[in-house]
Amino acid sequence: MKVALLGFGTVGSSVARILCDLKPDGIELSHVFNRGIGRKKADWAPPTVVWTEDFDEVLHSDTDVIVELVGGLEPAGSWVRRALEAGKSAVTGNKKLIAKDGIELDRLARSKGAHLLYGAAVAGGIPVIPGLQQGLAGDRITRIEGILNGTCNYILSRMEAGDAFADVLRDAQQLGYAEANPSEDVDGYDARAKLVILSRIALRAAIDVDSVGCRSITEVDAVDLVYARDLNCTIRQIAKAELRPDGVSATVGPMLVPLRSPFAWSRGTENMVLVSGQYGGDVVFSGHGAGGNPTAVAVVSDLISLAHGSKAADLPSRAAQVSGEFELRHYIRFIVQDRPGIVAEIAGALAAEKINIDALFQRPGYEKGNLPFVVTVEPCAASALRRAIDRIAHAGWLAQPPLDMPMLGE
Repeated sequence: MKVALLGFGTVGSSVARILCDLKPDGIELSHVFNRGIGRKKADWAPPTVVWTEDFDEVLHSDTDVIVELVGGLEPAGSWVRRALEAGKSAVTGNKKLIAKDGIELDRLARSKGAHLLYGAAVAGGIPVIPGLQQGLAGDRITRIEGILNGTCNYILSRMEAGDAFADVLRDAQQLGYAEANPSEDVDGYDARAKLVILSRIALRAAIDVDSVGCRSITEVDAVDLVYARDLNCTIRQIAKAELRPDGVSATVGPMLVPLRSPFAWSRGTENMVLVSGQYGGDVVFSGHGAGGNPTAVAVVSDLISLAHGSKAADLPSRAAQVSGEFELRHYIRFIVQDRPGIVAEIAGALAAEKINIDALFQRPGYEKGNLPFVVTVEPCAASALRRAIDRIAHAGWLAQPPLDMPMLGE
């Protein structure tokens, strides 16, 4: 089986190195496509490899499989479509493309007698997608929760140890974990694309990526991790989706997780996915999700599957409406200019939405003009809590807008 790589960056070069080192039976690296290919040529690659800047040269060759590792929607999407239309199979780790157009591309592949595999699109080298497509296909998955972005996990676990967000983000950028513009990671868009893919495979629910709400981890402050510890919790960016009778509830953002939860044990750039099945119960996938080598392992594993006649299970999904509603406890942090009556006003706004206060925490040692304190509430709908917070959003005693985060159960 002849394989062409589109893209020879961190992941592409790792894929080529694994193919050259392990020499998987039945697989031959035939082409490498990249802009400025003269700077990319590797002397450890076989001399038979064709290095090119011309995609048409790859498309019209006798290559059997196109491996797309460029990323983004275009031109990567056009290249994958043209390859599939030509009857070539495709392997990709492009979560944006698969989240947006995966159903269409899969139908195109099947209509041409080709295959589309994307095991590297979620959680890098952790076999979440093949595990769901094969190992758990016999169950009815009802819920997904996961740490799907290694950059955010690195930042929040470092902040948990006392480091400042700005300092940790700078370190993450220097280490190559975060881009110069980190919005895709810290604002939740990367994890959202991955959650959409997992929802399609696990929940059999085709949801629109733009319909899933995101919350940024940039709202989390050091004081939140202190109060989280008082609650026997820590904070992680969690992607969560759950089947409902009328569709799917889905959201991405920072959440409090109990210290006894597996999510609290995940540190650094690790990823973790928990799926709950109606018959099989909870299953956890965990490991290093980021980086060139772990992601390349997932790509090569897909190639080996194709070389030996395996293919992804056909798990048809149905279009589903998305809401952000979950019945969860919530953590609400206020920073106020202290005066009498603040707690009564907060309690009144919550009571108007029939939300019960669970506890109130106020650590000593802060200035009265910039005083943080926390209210936790009993399980309630996210929309009801938002209405309650909106009632006090313009109160004169607020020093900055309140921050609310869901609290996951154990």
